[in-house]
Amino acid sequence: MSDLDEYWFDPQVVDDPSFLPLPRADRRLLLDPAAWRAAERDCAVELAQAAMAIGRLDGLLAGLDETLRRGLITRLALMEVEAMLWAAGTPIGQDVLIRDLADAPASVDLEALSLARWAIGRLQGRGRVDDLRDFLTLHRAAQGPGRGDSDLLRKTGDDFDHEAEGFAMGLAALDGCHATTCAAYGQRLWRLTDLSPDWHQLEGMCWAARAMADSAGPLAMVPMGQAGRRVWNTGGDPVGFLADWCAAVVAGCEAGFHLIRRLTAWVARAEPATDRMKGRAAARAVAVLTAHPVVSTLLIEREAAVSRDTAERLLLRLQELGLVREITGGRRYRFWCAAV
Repeated sequence: MSDLDEYWFDPQVVDDPSFLPLPRADRRLLLDPAAWRAAERDCAVELAQAAMAIGRLDGLLAGLDETLRRGLITRLALMEVEAMLWAAGTPIGQDVLIRDLADAPASVDLEALSLARWAIGRLQGRGRVDDLRDFLTLHRAAQGPGRGDSDLLRKTGDDFDHEAEGFAMGLAALDGCHATTCAAYGQRLWRLTDLSPDWHQLEGMCWAARAMADSAGPLAMVPMGQAGRRVWNTGGDPVGFLADWCAAVVAGCEAGFHLIRRLTAWVARAEPATDRMKGRAAARAVAVLTAHPVVSTLLIEREAAVSRDTAERLLLRLQELGLVREITGGRRYRFWCAAV
């Protein structure tokens, strides 16, 4: 007989329906709004630095022409989703993200790719942050497939509304706080609710990125990039967490500044090169490559108003000039991007 035998007992089998499950504790109580308000005071310098970085990125985007701005917003969304996927444990490279779902390699997690495609749309400004059904596209659930098998585990109807109301009540405890503080708090709060099923961590991350972009400018979301991986899935005391969150915002905006400089420099190189080419087709092709992170000959044909053969020749000529690169490595169904 072991020392544990005296503690062994047979579990009681209860068939009486009057024995109901124990109530589930409200996990939102794990967050103390007073502590977060105090953290905001302690992190005033960090919050100011984050606000300056956000304002500068927003201002730079506002000063660009529509084509360049659209291309940058899409590229920022792709960079952010790639970082989020790494944080969620389902890494997918940008080259895969920007291809059609049906063209993805067989080794790619299709459920993660479907969620990533949703996230890219949210980070480009689709969906209302203050309407979670609209933000999560739940109103379309009956019209088409969800974001994978795990979407079947999502709460629906009154159960979802109850979670959404609880989330809104939790956020209300920080009324009057800085948008960055509310976003950091809200992302932690999201993880303590059942708004998203398991493996849909990107939904709360995207909500926080959108919630920080509360200005009237063109910036639809605030990027944190690779630095976001330090805070998206972590905990800790509010002061340390908020300081790390602000640092990630500054780093993400810095990455955005670099992207703007690279793309504008590419346009500055491409325009004189195409001016020496006969006709305006090359200039129109450059505009398409600026607005879209990845193009096909079909897209060039349609948006530059040229024939398929002309689109193919233009892309090959731009590749010879070092202005574009082909990302599939095949001979058919190829995709191209600006060599920024």
